[in-house]
Amino acid sequence: MRITAQMAETVSETNASSLLANETTSNATATANVTGRAAATPEGLATAYCSLVVLAIIPIVIGSIRSIAYQKAAKKKAQANGEDVEKMTTKDVAMFPVIASGALLSLYLFFTIFSKEYVNLLLSIYFFALGTVAVASLIEPIVKPFVPAFLQPKTMYQLQLTETKVDEEKKESDAAEKATGLLFYFKCTRVDLACLFVSALFGIWYVWKKHWIANNVFGFSFAIKGIEMLSLNSVTNGFILLGGLFLYDVFWVFGTDVMVTVAKSFDAPIKLIFPMDILEHGIYAKNFSMLGLGDIVIPGIFIALLLRFEDSRRPGSRLYFRATCVAYFFGLVTTVLVMHFFNAAQPALLYLVPACLGVPSLVALVKGEMASLLKYEDHPSEEKEKDKEKTT
Repeated sequence: MRITAQMAETVSETNASSLLANETTSNATATANVTGRAAATPEGLATAYCSLVVLAIIPIVIGSIRSIAYQKAAKKKAQANGEDVEKMTTKDVAMFPVIASGALLSLYLFFTIFSKEYVNLLLSIYFFALGTVAVASLIEPIVKPFVPAFLQPKTMYQLQLTETKVDEEKKESDAAEKATGLLFYFKCTRVDLACLFVSALFGIWYVWKKHWIANNVFGFSFAIKGIEMLSLNSVTNGFILLGGLFLYDVFWVFGTDVMVTVAKSFDAPIKLIFPMDILEHGIYAKNFSMLGLGDIVIPGIFIALLLRFEDSRRPGSRLYFRATCVAYFFGLVTTVLVMHFFNAAQPALLYLVPACLGVPSLVALVKGEMASLLKYEDHPSEEKEKDKEKTT
């Protein structure tokens, strides 16, 4: 889908909003039973847990690979326009747990004061719009190669929202209105519109039925786009963010009931869910386990950063990426086992953060690349670029 700079910025911000909302709501439940009913059979329980682990790995791999091309394109476009690439600063990542805590408390108060049915209705409308765009942007590159050339005309459709200022002195003239800013600019082809239509059908299905498959289609799209588009910029920022959210997750899960209360009230596609009674009831099953998108996207954007680090030094190398993906897998499996053994919700980042930070650090120490790893930046400043050129 052809999205201009303004639209791309909007999509990036909304993905970040989804990530923040997810961090404040669904992390605590990890793979907990949403409905509170026991799994029908041990086989159904094992099927649900294994499926969630696999479903978590897939968007990390896809989003990380897509992030290489996306970040290169973002840098090239920013240089052409004489702008800075949108990225997280050290201040942003340090404040993230604080902002997440404030958002979590706000949601807790909303669900306490207002009926959760009305709150979730508003959230459904919001995520319908956001999910439609996210799904369409993912399926368009897949669909387009199979569309015949004659069905891909060069005609573009545009939607534009501008801000204008009225000159009172020239009220009656044609020059009375002067555009002062472009708020929204979206252009697409017929193929893009067809993709939007198909993704809107998924959105309608989700809003109408809240089916778990529709939920996962949206959740998958959010996770992939979030990992692809969000840039921590530096490995140091990644350590700060994951360390801060490690403390955030542990405090709000073990220290209070706020996280779990909000997670059980928050009905939005910011989690991946899988039925534990699917063997008995098929796709109409109702007894779910779930994994919050924050437990996928937060480690995912760090894993994607490691992949870009390797690509910048040795294109085609995947050692850090593969090792950290394996570490994430075992961290998530540990979360599931602990949750099942103690029969209580677990903060997944308690197990994922040490795994995702420890393994690449160990690899860097063994290879003697710790200094290079910590100095790496996706989009260094001009001064650092010049220093790098001098050293090389």
